Amino acid sequence: MPFGYASPEQIMRDRAEYARKGIARGRSVVVMQYVDGILFVAPNPSKALHKISEIYDRIGFAAVGRYNEFESLRLAGIRYADINGYTYNRNDVTGRGLANLYASQLGMIFTDSIKSLEVEVVVAEVGDSAATDQIYRLTFDGSVFDEQGMSVIGGASEAVAQRLKDAYREGLSLGDAIGAALTALTEPGGERPAAGQLEVAVLDRNRDGRKFLRLAGPRLERLLAETTPAAPEPSAEPEPPADEAAPGSPSEPSGPSPSAGPLGAPPDSSPETGPPTGPDGEIDTGESPL
Repeated sequence: MPFGYASPEQIMRDRAEYARKGIARGRSVVVMQYVDGILFVAPNPSKALHKISEIYDRIGFAAVGRYNEFESLRLAGIRYADINGYTYNRNDVTGRGLANLYASQLGMIFTDSIKSLEVEVVVAEVGDSAATDQIYRLTFDGSVFDEQGMSVIGGASEAVAQRLKDAYREGLSLGDAIGAALTALTEPGGERPAAGQLEVAVLDRNRDGRKFLRLAGPRLERLLAETTPAAPEPSAEPEPPADEAAPGSPSEPSGPSPSAGPLGAPPDSSPETGPPTGPDGEIDTGESPL
């Protein structure tokens, strides 16, 4: 065998593991149906680098991973849609056709190139009714999955998908759908991201012409305020019994003190010294990839 030989199976396993690790470092994206169309929600503090975009009249695009790689896929999809819509008919541009194009490109790069793309993509098309909506999830090796109702890509996708399944039901309003998506994206016991830290968009079947619409600014803040759960009221702690000393206070001497006065007054108390306090916790200053 030549020096450095590796079997084709091992090469494919290494490429797949490399791509999975890169995708898992990104923040998860949730795509789900609601009563009037399809909702996209992604934690994204950047105002310039979008993870959610429009491809054509009824087609939306969401991706996670390396930005330069999925941006090239997005631009290729736009060129494909514009050329086919102009050459034939706008109705001939479908989410299924775009998903097939992406699957071919991703599969070819995965098998022929030295490095596979570290991306995971969702192509969604809104129909005239909820039954005709289409959501396709594409992985780094070109595999296509026809999702029903919802899809999660990137990050801890399995845990997010499980929380989304618990919160999802058919026919959700837009506000309830955003609340379910944020519940899935937020770790248990964690704090929901603010409006400035989110990228939210919809494919609204009731809009005339182009169906894609970004939700930002006051409208998004109003929707988030409606979905934010009320903070629980602090419970009243019972007062300690009068005969018990408060924690941290010096205890009374059991016998008479030599320095006590004639009326049995306690001796002069010394300043109380408590245990040294440490920092409250570590501050995470790192930034996660898209």
